[in-house]
Amino acid sequence: MDYRQAGVDIEAGRTFVEKIRDSVARTHRLGVLGDLGGFGGCFELPTGYRQPVLVSGTDGVGTKLKIAQAANKHDTIGIDLVAMCVNDVLTSGAEPLFFLDYLATGKLEPDQLAEVVKGIADGCQMAGCALLGGETAEMPGFYGVGEYDAAGFCVAIAEKSEMLNGTQVNVGDVVIGLASSGIHSNGYSLVRKIIETKSYGWGEKLKISPETKDLTLAEVFLTPTQIYVKPVLAALKANLGIHGLAHITGGGLPENLPRCLGDGQAVQIVRNSWQIPAMFQWLAAEGEVPELDMFNTFNMGIGMAVVVDSAKADQAIAYFQSQGFVSDRIGEVIAGTRSLIFV
Repeated sequence: MDYRQAGVDIEAGRTFVEKIRDSVARTHRLGVLGDLGGFGGCFELPTGYRQPVLVSGTDGVGTKLKIAQAANKHDTIGIDLVAMCVNDVLTSGAEPLFFLDYLATGKLEPDQLAEVVKGIADGCQMAGCALLGGETAEMPGFYGVGEYDAAGFCVAIAEKSEMLNGTQVNVGDVVIGLASSGIHSNGYSLVRKIIETKSYGWGEKLKISPETKDLTLAEVFLTPTQIYVKPVLAALKANLGIHGLAHITGGGLPENLPRCLGDGQAVQIVRNSWQIPAMFQWLAAEGEVPELDMFNTFNMGIGMAVVVDSAKADQAIAYFQSQGFVSDRIGEVIAGTRSLIFV
């Protein structure tokens, strides 16, 4: 017997590495040392920092992967993987430097996973970070044929004195909601449960709004997570009064927004201050999901919350709108105990 008979194809692994070489190369930025193929990725820290702090984050895509595999569409799921990590480290005011990925599959299909890595490279370019390295594991018997899992790891850098940590937030600060691009990468176990219970196929058209009338369920729910890095970093440098940032992921606004507050603070959100996208309304109706559960599961159209000085709120909103983001004033910081109140 040999390794191939046991289910692991070393030649397929070598073919895969060659297929992703160009994708990895196009993400290189200043600081990358060496090339693909080493035992470790090397990155030289940028100069100009007085007290540089490294900020790290790791995440996955969750069961959104099941939809990608069911639809045999793998070109954007890598963007989700990057987005979930870089948007998290961004909330500290940190600039992503490099990204690592881990891909595991039952049987290595080089073309399939090369599409995933292409998406990862696209996401890295959107975030301005380098795809520095990764690992691909072929695990026969652990994953089914055609199945794979993905994990991502990001390292960012910030000036210690300029990091956002809750101490800058003041009672009276305004909360601005930056629109999400859709479901992003949380709540997909509920999405899939609703679809399966209703016996819908992923190839069916979702005719619920002008934006979705020509798209299939798979296309709508595979819309990649929005990456907020470049416009938010530019806003921080432009002194637009940003005091806090919250990436709205699992747990929605109620769980994530209070995480960027200081002691003795809460946040009051005006429930009808933004338009909830049609796909969330459709999910609520199809699954008979209570409103509170919707808000505790999904981002409900707000992918990033920005806490700003009230005197600069209008200027900040105008800036983000100029960058193509639908932006709304959705609430304010009040005295309280790190909680969220809907009014």
